[in-house]
Amino acid sequence: MPFKSDMSVRIGIVEDSVAISDNWLLMLDRQAGFECVGAFRTGEEALQKMPGLQPEVVLMDISLPGMSGIECVFKLKQLLPRTPFIMLTVHSDNERLFQALQAGASGYLLKRTTPDELIRAIHEVLNGGAPMTGEIARRVIESFNRPAPAVAEECVLSSRESEVLELISQALPDKEIAQRLQISFTTVRFHVANIFTKLHVRSRMEAVAHFARPAKGLVSAGTGRPR
Repeated sequence: MPFKSDMSVRIGIVEDSVAISDNWLLMLDRQAGFECVGAFRTGEEALQKMPGLQPEVVLMDISLPGMSGIECVFKLKQLLPRTPFIMLTVHSDNERLFQALQAGASGYLLKRTTPDELIRAIHEVLNGGAPMTGEIARRVIESFNRPAPAVAEECVLSSRESEVLELISQALPDKEIAQRLQISFTTVRFHVANIFTKLHVRSRMEAVAHFARPAKGLVSAGTGRPR
């Protein structure tokens, strides 16, 4: 349902629910100055077709069949580096929240967000903001206020574990990590478990925090130097 105005803001939609996607299309159709340039049901389809459409904002469902919304954002962001992505989800989830932000999302909203709130979020992200549902924003603040888990004086990751951790920081799922490193899915899970144990963390989010802010004693085997 594109608008005729050449000045319309170009919006892309990635949402597998027909009902929700149609609601977003109806919302944009009623809002002057917005144009939907493409609505896709899967991340795979969006990755193939979205770059050529050059959207100015993308509304991305986080839970998609096949490729997740987080993985899709990470890959599209490499092709559309200036395009902000707003993630929309049914449930607030700390780990998915930080994976989405790490992947390059600029906003994170719950799907129960009203149409007016979503429109305001689109305007905010176009102006360089980072729109978040209040509940989500509180989770971000709580996470940064939480004391970092203690790490052993010297934590040595193997070279393979370091590679796995780097790919985790890119929000890649274990299946794709296995493909990238040409190892089995089971082996990836083994390395992830070892990383959790060595870093004294319980989630991928906490592991990524260590990757972004490596502890003084975190070293990679074979180098003897802090990461």
